[in-house]
Order: sequence, then structure tokens, then C-alpha cells
Amino acid sequence: MADIVVGIGTSHGPLLNTPPAEWGQRASADRRDPRLVYRGEEFTFEELVSARGVDFSAECAPEVWRRRHAACRAAITEVGAVLGTTELDALVVVSSDHKEVFTDELLAPFSFYWGDSVPHVPFTAEALDGMAPGLAIAEVANVPDEPTVRPCHSELAVHLIRMASAAGFDPAASRTLPPGRYGDGGIPHGWGFIYQQVLGGTTSIPVVPVFVNTFWEPNPPSAMRCYDFGRALGAAIRSFPGNARVGVVASGGLSHMVVDEELDRGFLDSLMTRDPLYPTRLSPEVLRSGSSELRNWIVVAGALADTDLRPRLIDYQPCYRSEAGTGCAMGFVAWERPAATGETR
Repeated sequence: MADIVVGIGTSHGPLLNTPPAEWGQRASADRRDPRLVYRGEEFTFEELVSARGVDFSAECAPEVWRRRHAACRAAITEVGAVLGTTELDALVVVSSDHKEVFTDELLAPFSFYWGDSVPHVPFTAEALDGMAPGLAIAEVANVPDEPTVRPCHSELAVHLIRMASAAGFDPAASRTLPPGRYGDGGIPHGWGFIYQQVLGGTTSIPVVPVFVNTFWEPNPPSAMRCYDFGRALGAAIRSFPGNARVGVVASGGLSHMVVDEELDRGFLDSLMTRDPLYPTRLSPEVLRSGSSELRNWIVVAGALADTDLRPRLIDYQPCYRSEAGTGCAMGFVAWERPAATGETR
């Protein structure tokens, strides 16, 4: 049977690919956003400043931005090294689509891509020009310079679809991605970040993309449903015939568009202690906006719950970009075998 040999959780927010001197571009978009979500409530920028009662201006000093950016880039390098030094036959990558691919025609809570390969293509100049402030400068780093075809593990994907269905989850299955927002049928940035930033753009590891509808009403799955799906996903991977060595990745999060360090630290602590109670009790009101991507991590935590892998916090950086506390909290975690972490028990 297959063996889950490593797990990774990584943020993929745009600040990671943006020179710190340009982080203010995203803040300009925050100031115009009438629906900034913080702890389940919606605020304008001015209302958020008042509601939080804290001035985060010191967190937006140039030297702070440079320090946090450097720390995040070092963490991404370490995440890549963890995967690069683990011999893998397949990588299951769990992330969320921002309606770049799947739109209101059909939004499934959980979907598997089961094609033999998937396009990964650069953006057109028109697509980049149409992005919100501060996105284009980051998104170009999540795509290759030339159209590329990424290998996928169709056989494993079909097995996971069948086993997840048998476990009562009835996931959607896609063999060909629709044209999507940019008309190219390409894999979106949640996976592009893993290909380009974590794996260096040249990986030959076959990937199984797993889509979680973290953002979109009316049917984002509950935190508990995500964890249970993850448990089923992990069991399905381990039941795959043969001796495949498989890695599992959560791409996205942590709290954003408004940074909530209390939420993040509680969540990360629960991962480190392998305690499912905190993440599975997170309410739908909290799992909104960018913070909804915690669902990807909850799925992966469930998938790794019944393995001997041990979590290790690589880094956590709350990357604020405005005085209201908007921004993106960046987290990086590796689940490894005890020998790899230096444990002796």
C-alpha cells in the first residue's frame, strides 16, 4: 500500500512574491474594500480601524516589511527543501480556487482533478492589467514564462475519487479544467505557487490537485466536514495499491484579508499538539474571506492524523500592510517522520 511520507502547509499570499517596498499596493485596495471581514463581521476600512482600537502603523515600517519578507522567503526555501529531499512518487495538493477556474455554473465543496496532465500557462498582458492593485506584481511569479504542461497522477486521482465517494463524500471530478477567468484552462495560483515558488518551477513529481470550496456561498464545507474529508483522503491515499511514496500539501491561509494573530496562533498550536478540537470548532463566520483558506489546512491535518508524521512549525509571520491591521498572516509547517525531526521516541 502507498505511504504518506511528508506533509506541508504553506501560505501563498501575494505579499510573498512582492518586493516589500511595494506591499502598500495591496493596502490601497484594502482602503477601498467595503467588506473587510474580521471575526465574522464586515467593516469598511475606517470602521475596522475603530473596531480594532489598535494602530498597526509600526508594523508597516519599511524595516519591518523587509524583515518579515526575508523571513517568509527563507521559510519557503525550507519548505521546498523538505519536499526536495523527500523521494516522492506523487504529491496531493489541497488548495482553493478564487473562481479562476470553477464559477457559478457549479461549485462543489470538494473536487478532484484526474487528468494525466494540467496546463500551467503565463498570464496575458490584458489579464495582468485587469488585476486588482498589487496582484499582478505577485501573480506573475506563480506562472512559468512559457506555456507548460504539468504531469498529474491520474491513477491515484481516480482511486481517491472512488474511495472518497465510498466514504460518503461524493466529490466532483474534473478531467479537463474549464477555460476559467483567463480563458486558458490553466491550473490556478494555489497550485501555481507550489509549482513555481516551492518546487522551483521544474518539478517532475506528478500532482493530484484537490479543490476545496473555501470561499463561496452557499456551500463551503464546515470545519468538521473538512477534517473528516481529510481523514477519508488520508485513508484513501494509504489504500492505493503499490509502494508509492506520497506527499500532501495545504496551500493558502492563514488569516487574511485582516490579520488575526490570536486565531492563527490558536490554530497553529492545535496543529503542533495534533488536537482536532480547535480547528474543527471554527465557525463558518470566522472561516470567511481569506481566512477561509484555513479549510485547506484542516483537510491536510485530517489526512495526516492517522500517520506517524510529526508537525514542525517552520515559521509564522503576521504580515500587516496597513494601520487597520489588514494584510496576510503567513504560516509554514512541515509534517515529517520522527527521524527527520530529530525525535528519538
